[in-house]
Amino acid sequence: MEFKFLDVFSRSLSLELPKYETMYEYLDFIIPLVRPWGEDIDEMEYYSQEGGKPWMEIREDESFHDVILHFFNEGGEYLRSVNGNMTKGKWRILEQSNKIIIEAGNVSELYELSYLDGVFFILRKHGDHHTNPKRKYFTLGDERVMTDLIWRDYVEALYNTYRNKAVLFRTLVYAAMIFVVAIILFAIFY
Repeated sequence: MEFKFLDVFSRSLSLELPKYETMYEYLDFIIPLVRPWGEDIDEMEYYSQEGGKPWMEIREDESFHDVILHFFNEGGEYLRSVNGNMTKGKWRILEQSNKIIIEAGNVSELYELSYLDGVFFILRKHGDHHTNPKRKYFTLGDERVMTDLIWRDYVEALYNTYRNKAVLFRTLVYAAMIFVVAIILFAIFY
């Protein structure tokens, strides 16, 4: 029997994204994988900046063609642009809970942070999602990166966040293991 170390090693670095039917199934799978590398909701520099950071809304609906931008400005100002038509509101963080309240018009919604970095901002709506699973996640992406992407591209890009960090981590672990084995072999034979 031939030992194929390089095949085993390269297979362990290949992290293919499993196939799912919906964006929400993909997010349920990916979010626990990327969460360790995400930021907390009180790290506002990732989603709020002077002059506004445009977050593009991503939806699963293939017939959805509106361009919806969300701005979480300093001082709690919330702006939503739907094809250029603006709505003003407010946002605020619930201290030490990783939750945010977004108010626009006569509607106030409570969300919990699922994942945040400089490109992805994913909030999970608080409550029971069995009645309306399509509103489970509020998925946003940095407009500069997400323009012209569909939801499948979004989940693939999010999974690449995990894939890139996991491959680096595994490579470092394998390198450390090889180093330890080399030291042990050196100690035994010399």
